[in-house]
Amino acid sequence: MSSWILESAIRPRPPAVARVRLALVRHPTLIAGGVALALIVAGAVFAPVWWTGDPLQMRPIQRLRPPSAGAWFGTDHFGRDIYTRTIYGARVSLTIGAAVSLISLALGTTLGLVIGFSRRLDPVMMRVMDGVMAIPAILLALALMALMRASVRNVIIALVIPEIPRVTRVVRASVLSLREHLMVEGARALGVRTPRILLRYILPGLVAPLIVQGTYICASAILVEAYLSFLGAGTPPVIPSWGNIMVEGRAYVQLAFWIIFFPGIFLAATVLAVNLVGDGLRDTLDVR
Repeated sequence: MSSWILESAIRPRPPAVARVRLALVRHPTLIAGGVALALIVAGAVFAPVWWTGDPLQMRPIQRLRPPSAGAWFGTDHFGRDIYTRTIYGARVSLTIGAAVSLISLALGTTLGLVIGFSRRLDPVMMRVMDGVMAIPAILLALALMALMRASVRNVIIALVIPEIPRVTRVVRASVLSLREHLMVEGARALGVRTPRILLRYILPGLVAPLIVQGTYICASAILVEAYLSFLGAGTPPVIPSWGNIMVEGRAYVQLAFWIIFFPGIFLAATVLAVNLVGDGLRDTLDVR
């Protein structure tokens, strides 16, 4: 036994290239999605240094210009640079997606822990959650935005509410199986309080499914935000989000297709990258 430990300690590690190759073979989906998502996030964070200008600057004399060396993605009907607006639009979409994901996970996890561990609240609260889930997310978000002023904050609120029941159901299902675990029963027998049981014994077992659920919520939020903006019920028109750029180019699609094409490509690539990360994390974290 000691010789095996000694041999393992002195055994040389594989080179970095071999480790990267092994990771690509084992988790190609996660690596591909992570690299694509990292590039999109880097483009959004460092938007001012990616040869961009002012996304709101109008040049009427250069309106509806096709892609060229001076305007890589062309210009819109106000002469604004589509490349600049698309790069800055990534900030809006990623901010909304990340915020909706984090807030939904926080609220849904809290509700799921309480509902799953309380036999009295379970039947009542889950019927409420089922009622909210019966309404399509896009319709509920549209109804909520009709009652509020158009802003990024209100869009986040309108997207968080439909996602909370989905997270709650996932957490509740895991809590129902974990609360009968021998470790939890032993903690109860020792007089450990319920909040400590939830935080120390049950919550750590929910980390893996919550991470995967968070990626799917982020992708869904980015897509639904584009729907809302395209329908005129999302972020204010002055904000260069991908949905706003596409809805402004809808009337000029036959003359200047690039106004819709490039933001649509970035939207599809971002949603695909987030979904690939979610699929890769699910395959990596699921022991089965």
